[in-house]
Amino acid sequence: MAVNKEEELYSPIKAYYEKLGFTVKSEVLHCDLVAMKPDGSEAVVVEMKKTFNLALLLQGIERLRINDHVVLAVERNRKKSGAHNQRFSDITELCRMLGLGLMTVTFFKTKAPLIEMLCEPGEMPKRGIRRTRQARLLREFRERSGDYNVGGSTGRKLVTAYREKALRAAYAMQQAGILSPSQLASLTGNPQSASMLRSNYYSWFEKVGRGQYRLTPAGALALAEYAEVIAEWKETFTLPPAPEPKPAKAPRTKAPKASEGKTSKRAKETPFSYER
Repeated sequence: MAVNKEEELYSPIKAYYEKLGFTVKSEVLHCDLVAMKPDGSEAVVVEMKKTFNLALLLQGIERLRINDHVVLAVERNRKKSGAHNQRFSDITELCRMLGLGLMTVTFFKTKAPLIEMLCEPGEMPKRGIRRTRQARLLREFRERSGDYNVGGSTGRKLVTAYREKALRAAYAMQQAGILSPSQLASLTGNPQSASMLRSNYYSWFEKVGRGQYRLTPAGALALAEYAEVIAEWKETFTLPPAPEPKPAKAPRTKAPKASEGKTSKRAKETPFSYER
């Protein structure tokens, strides 16, 4: 159930803080709602909007200049599943980083509104830096030879470090012909050449025999399309010299067998002769 005006949020939020023992008043020095403990030990400023937006965020930061505890309050409409303001986990973390509190109000047709305090003012952020993804980011940056993309563009093929390696493999294969994974790794300096050939993500390679691959027409077209990407690398690429033919070996002569040239014991014996 969606609200028509943000002032509809006021009554349930006021009831929430009054239940916690606060005295609540509205529009105090342009603050939507101010809740204070009777002894004055704690005061909370609440700014309300129908949806979370930049104006509300900036308003909350401004209120931090006059009070330590500031809460942003928005409606939580469960039907707006695709709306950007429904990414409450990310919004909550953003509020934690800024020292703001965040609460949502969900309205129902047949029961009282539901208040959810997603984070308290001054609550520490919960998400730390992700070291694995950071390492992946830095590795991807280092392995790209240049800047061949346009930041912010969509619907374009990105020149990633993987694509660069595949282009180098395609060029090496174009120059050398049929290659094995180990030969390709030696020519390109990419130790993952074998897995690249097996996966054949771009369909640039074709297996022609056991451990033998060649370039496909699609790979040749890619080399023309991305010529600038590997232009600098091509200048340093050289094919190794062809191996010199080995000299022919002289035919081997067979050594005589032990039995050859020897008279057997039976042959040495004098045959029996009969005198007449």
